[in-house]
Amino acid sequence: MKTPLNIRKRAFYTMILIQVILALLAGRVLFLQVAQGEDLQAKAFEQQTRDRLIRPNRGSIYDRNMVGLATTEGVATISVIYAQIRDLPRTAAMLAQELELDEAELLEKISRRVALVRVADQVDMDVADRIRERDFPGVVVDEDIRRIYPFGSLASQVIGFVGSDNQGIIGLESRYDSYLMGSPGRILTETDVAGRLLDGARQYRVPPVDGYNLVLTIDAILQSYAEQAIEMLVDQKDAQRGVIILMNPNTGAIYALANKPDFDLNDPFTIQDPELAAIWNTFNQEQQMNELNRMWRNFAINDTYEPGSTFKIVTAAAGMAEGLITLDTPFSCTGYMTVGGRQIKCWRAPRSHGGMTFIQGVQHSCNPVFMQIGEMLGAELFHDYLLRFGFHEKTGIDLPGEAAGIMYQPENMGPVELATMAFGQSLTITPLQLVSAAATVINGGYRVTPHIGMRLIDNDGNITQELMPELGEQILPTEVSDSMRFVLETVVSIGTGNRTYIPGYRVGAKTATSQKLPRGSGKYISSIMAFAPADAPAVVALVLVDEPQGTYYGGQVTGPIMQILLENVLPHLGVTPLYVTETELESAPVAIPNLRGLPKNEALELLRESGLGHDFIGQGDIIIDQFPIPGEMVNPGERILLRIK
Repeated sequence: MKTPLNIRKRAFYTMILIQVILALLAGRVLFLQVAQGEDLQAKAFEQQTRDRLIRPNRGSIYDRNMVGLATTEGVATISVIYAQIRDLPRTAAMLAQELELDEAELLEKISRRVALVRVADQVDMDVADRIRERDFPGVVVDEDIRRIYPFGSLASQVIGFVGSDNQGIIGLESRYDSYLMGSPGRILTETDVAGRLLDGARQYRVPPVDGYNLVLTIDAILQSYAEQAIEMLVDQKDAQRGVIILMNPNTGAIYALANKPDFDLNDPFTIQDPELAAIWNTFNQEQQMNELNRMWRNFAINDTYEPGSTFKIVTAAAGMAEGLITLDTPFSCTGYMTVGGRQIKCWRAPRSHGGMTFIQGVQHSCNPVFMQIGEMLGAELFHDYLLRFGFHEKTGIDLPGEAAGIMYQPENMGPVELATMAFGQSLTITPLQLVSAAATVINGGYRVTPHIGMRLIDNDGNITQELMPELGEQILPTEVSDSMRFVLETVVSIGTGNRTYIPGYRVGAKTATSQKLPRGSGKYISSIMAFAPADAPAVVALVLVDEPQGTYYGGQVTGPIMQILLENVLPHLGVTPLYVTETELESAPVAIPNLRGLPKNEALELLRESGLGHDFIGQGDIIIDQFPIPGEMVNPGERILLRIK
C-alpha cells in the first residue's frame, strides 16, 4: 500500500527539522567547547573556589642617598569563613584572646552567614603565627603589609602617608601611588557550592607583583637640618608656621622642603597641637577633618602669600633685561612716592634714602626705586614678565594640591597696582614659586621645574624610569643673570642681608618683611632668599616664618637662621670655601657638644673648649635648644645657634 503524499511530506520535513536541530546542537557544543571553553572553565573554577587577595609589597621611598624614608614590613590579615567553622564560640574565644578583642562582639561578627569576614588587619607576624599554629577550621591567616616611616615626622607633608588599604592619601604617596602600589595576588581554595572546604582540596597561589621603589632628590640630612632650623625659629618667635626650601637652582631638584608644624607619619590622625587635642572630642566629624587637613597642608606649595621685597629681584631682572636700567642708573628716594594721586611710603619713612644708584637701591631695598622701575616697564610689559616667570601657573612640582599665583591682569592694573606689585605687594604667590623665580634669576636665566622624584627602580636596583624634567626656556639674558648675582651678593656684604654672611663663602640674598592682609593688622611674614656660591650657585634657599611675634624684620628674624643653615648645607653638598682661617687649617672637625639644659655660662665654656662660636635667640639663662644638634661634625670656628629661656 502506497504511503499518502502528505504523510511522506511530513516525514521529510520532520527529518529536515531534526537534522537542523542536531546541527544547531552540534554547533552550540562546538562553540562552547572551542570559543568559550576557557571562559566557562574559569567560571566553573571560580564557583568551586574561594578567592582571597594578597596585597603586594608597596614600593619603598628613598632619599637621594638610598636612605629609606618609607618602607614596608610584613604583617597579616585574620579572616574567618563561616561555612568552614566547626565551633563558633570556641573560635571566637581563641581569636579574642590572641587579638585582644571583645569576645562577645567578635562572636556576633563571625556568626554572620557570609562567605568571608575580615576580623583584624595589620596583625604582627608573631601573633599571626600563633593563630596559624592553633589550626582552627575556618580561620584564615593571609599575608599583608604595613607602611613604616622610620623617621616619624621627617618631611611629613612631602612624603604623605597611606590609608588602611595601603593607598596613598597625600604627598608623594598619593602622587606616585600607581607606581608604588604594585598588583595584588590571590589565594584560591577549592570548596563546594556552600563554601565548605573539600577533602583533599588544593590551594592555588597567584603571587603579587611588588610596586616600584621611588628615589627622591631629597637629602635626609639636609631635610633634618632644615626642620631643626625652622622648628627652632617658629618656637622662638611664637609664629603660626614656617617653611624652609633648599633647591638646586640649575636643575630644580629639591634637597629639602620643611614645614612646621608637622605631624607623625606613623600616626597621621593624631593632632599634634596640645591645645587643639584637649578639645578634640568637642568637634564634629567635619570639623575634625578640617583640622586634620590643615595639619597635613604643605604651606610651601598649597598656600599663597604676598612675597614683599624678595619679589623685587623679578622687577629688577625685568628692568635690566629690557635695558631700562643698569647698575649705575640714578634714583632718588624722598621717603615716599606719589602714584595715581596716592602717597606710597618707603619702608624707611619718614626718613628717606636720598639719591642712590640702582645697586644701592637693591642693597637698601628701597620701595620707590622699584616703583619707578615698574613705571618704566608699564603694565603690559611687567605683566608679560610675570607670565614668563610662570607666576600665573603651577610650577609643576610632583606633589598634589599645588596652587598658582594670583595677580592683576594688565587691563585692571592701574598705576597704584603696578607700583605696589613692583615691590611685592598686590599679588600673591606660593613660597615655591618664589624659589623657582629666584633660580631663574641666578642660573643664567633659565626656567626650571621644581621636582622631588628622581627615578623609579625595581627591587634589584634597576632603573625603570627617570623622573628628572628637562631644563626650561631661557627668559633672561645670561649677562642679566650675572649682574643680578653680583647685585644680590652685595646685599649680603653691605646691605640688608648682612646677617647671612659666611666667612670663606660668597653668598647672595634678598630679605623681605611683608605685611599680611588686612593692612594695619600688625601681622607680618618675615623671609629671606639666599644662594651660594654667588658666582656659581649650587643651592638656592628660602626661610619664611609666618606671623613672628616681637621683632619681625626679615633680615633680623631669618638672616641668622639662613646663615647657620648654609654653613651646614654647603659643606654637605661638597662646596669648598674660598679660604679658611688658620684655626680651621690647624684643626680637625669637632663634634658639637650637647648644651641642652645647661646654664648659659657652662654652655659657653664648652663651646670655647671646642673652638666654636655662638648666637643666642630669646632671653634667659638656660639653653633649651640648639642648632645644629649634638654630635654633628663641624669645622672649628662655626657658630652654634642657642635658644635660651
